[in-house]
This record gives sequence, C-alpha cells and structure tokens, in this order.
Amino acid sequence: MRSFHNKRVFVTGGASGIGLGIVKALAKRGAFVVIADLRPDHIDRALVEIREAGLANTVAALTLDVTDRAAFAAVAERMDIELGGIDILVNNAGVGVEGPVLEAGYADWDYGLGVNLGGVVNGLQSFLPRMIAHGRGGHVVNVSSLAAAVRMPANFAIYAAGKAAVLNLSENMREELAGKGIGMSVLCPAFVRSNIHEAALNRPAHLREGSGFANSEASLLERPPGNDWMDPETVGEIVAEGILAGRLHIVTHGEFRDKMRERNEALMDAVPQAAFQY
Repeated sequence: MRSFHNKRVFVTGGASGIGLGIVKALAKRGAFVVIADLRPDHIDRALVEIREAGLANTVAALTLDVTDRAAFAAVAERMDIELGGIDILVNNAGVGVEGPVLEAGYADWDYGLGVNLGGVVNGLQSFLPRMIAHGRGGHVVNVSSLAAAVRMPANFAIYAAGKAAVLNLSENMREELAGKGIGMSVLCPAFVRSNIHEAALNRPAHLREGSGFANSEASLLERPPGNDWMDPETVGEIVAEGILAGRLHIVTHGEFRDKMRERNEALMDAVPQAAFQY
C-alpha cells in the first residue's frame, strides 16, 4: 500500500487511546475512517476532537461490541453496502484485564480472551472474506502488546495470553494473506495514554458474576495512565508509517528489549542441539 488516499478504514475501539490515534493519523492522510466502539460516551468525545481537528468529513462512528459476532457480521455487510467495502481493518479493541490469576473465574478468562483475542477473530472472520472478494487488496493491523513477548507478572497472565495469541496469529497469517494482496501488521505497544484501565466499566453484567478480579479492577480504575506515557497520536503515526512500509511487526517502545532477549534466549537454551531422529 503506497497511500491512504480514498482508502476505507475500520477501527475497533477507535474512540479513544491507541484506536483514536490511528483514526486521526489515517484520516489526516486522506482515508475515510469508521470508528467502531462499545462506549457511546467515548464516541461523543472522539467526534468532538475529530471536528476540532478539521476531519469531520472523513470520519464516521458507530457502536459495536466486538464480542457480538452477529453484530460484527451485520456491520461488515453495512460497510459493503455503504462504502463498497473496506481496505484497511484495524483490530484494536482491547481490555486491560488484571488480577490474581489463581483467583480468576471463568468470567475473567471469558472477558479477557473474549475481547482481546475473540474480538480480533471476529473482525477477521467478518471482514476478510469481503476484502478478498472485492479484489482491491488491503491491509490488516492487529493490536497485540509487548506483554506478548516478555515474561509478565502473574496478574497480567490472562491479558498477556490473549495478546500473545494475537501476535502469533498475525505472524502465521501474513504469508497466506499476501497471496490475496492483503498486508498484515501486528502492533506491539507498551505504555500508552489510553482508557485501558477502565476494564471494570466495560465488563458486561453476565461476566461480573464469578469474577475474582473485582478488587483489582476497582484499584485499576484509580490508577490512570502516566503523563510520561506515549501519546496515542504518536502511536498512530508509527502505525501509518508501518502500514506503508509493509512491516509485520510494528513496535513502539524500546524499554523491553532486554526482557525480550532474555525470554527468547531462555527458549533457545531449551532447544536440543541436534534434531530428533524419527
């Protein structure tokens, strides 16, 4: 992909944080971007920012729960009817599930993996066949995390597991999609100013019962992002350049280089020197 001019883009979780940063970056470069988000309040604030940035004519918004497969499929069909399909899919929606893993209930696993992994799967299933069918090619960006590539504290086990699956999935799909003219990138950020700490506010009622993370999520609500964390618009610019360069891995932070190397070396040290003789 050489330009975003006249490209149609769909960004889940696009009304705040990293998602909104990506929306702004691509809209500024000539794309028409559709924000899909669970939170109407975030959508309202995002559209104000979009208008103030002079991008109102290039951005639209709708509400979507990425775990709702029927709703996702309906939105994909709507994009075909109204826009002639999309060219770029950004599977960004995620939740910062955090808590004592030995106290986790099925509700915590279902919530964390349902959004962070299931939301990506639902996006791919809903849009990829349509992107292939329209024959224009395109690009997919799946949002993982640097937590997927390092050993994390146990409190982040569910979060990191979902993000690791997204990283692996993206790497393994890239070659297959390239044969269809569709690029694949996986974004691995670290600390970014976003609303990821609001996991408790986004958790549906049926996934509250049986949760072992209630206290942790309440504490997380009181722990907003640091002022020195990366600005989402900076992330958006990095993503835009990564798409144009056709990069598989888009990494925003260098802080975890040593931890990534440590994990990879530990894995390599466990690999036998000789191949197994069958």
